[in-house]
Amino acid sequence: MYDVAIIGTGPAGLEAALTLKIRNKSFILIGSKKLSEKVYKAHEVKNYLGLPNIMGDDFMNTFLKHMDTMGIEITEDRIAQVYDMGDYYALQGSKEEMYEAKSVIIATGVAMSKPYAGENELLGNGVSYCATCDAQLYKNKEIVAIIDSMDELDEVHFLAEVASNVKLIPLFDNNLNSNDKITVINEKPTEIIKNDKKRIVKTDNNEYNVDGVFILRKSVPMSYLIYGIEMDGNHIKTDRLMKTNLRGVFACGDIVGKPYQYIKAAGEGNVAALSAVSFLDELRRNN
Repeated sequence: MYDVAIIGTGPAGLEAALTLKIRNKSFILIGSKKLSEKVYKAHEVKNYLGLPNIMGDDFMNTFLKHMDTMGIEITEDRIAQVYDMGDYYALQGSKEEMYEAKSVIIATGVAMSKPYAGENELLGNGVSYCATCDAQLYKNKEIVAIIDSMDELDEVHFLAEVASNVKLIPLFDNNLNSNDKITVINEKPTEIIKNDKKRIVKTDNNEYNVDGVFILRKSVPMSYLIYGIEMDGNHIKTDRLMKTNLRGVFACGDIVGKPYQYIKAAGEGNVAALSAVSFLDELRRNN
């Protein structure tokens, strides 16, 4: 049981981890050890205080060095869902791991991709975001898996162990090969349709009639990630202390709104961590 679980390893999540480390709280930092693509793919960052005209790769390495200096580890995983257990939160990882924490800081960044036509309507009814959660529902059946990075390949292989066949649609340039259980399809999905007990995935070239569809993005919609969280469009609604409407849940960085700036995200990560510390202190006083 951690004091805080931090979801996301961009500037907001890393700064939250630093602050919690300094405040001697137990926490787990969950995300990619490569950090956010917005960091390492940046051309040149001119407005981050103390790091003038720094390139993306150097920016990432500076962050990672700071983490190492503070003894902060990153747990590589993707959180599929967060469950409110009453006096703590349970976080379902994509690798069959379950994490528990008294408080949660969401620093996932904002998902820029729009849902496919039919995706929202069929969520939980033939469309899923979590292989660990729902794969067994499609034992010996045909499914489509849509992924946006190589990081999701482990989940695809897990799906292939359960399903009779996985039609894999990677949304990036790749050299992936098909095999007996996985058929690689380099096409662009456009729509998901319900057809009796089947689901039809339409692409720019074909239609695929399958039993289920798994959309494995780096981050899932917040309304699915954690039930009941209040949204403002595509962003989580917070106050100036980074508090959400859910007790013990805080959010920071791009996921709470514009401007999408590294320096703004880091500042909000600090505020979210301090708010989590105050929340934990309140819990201790009341127990």
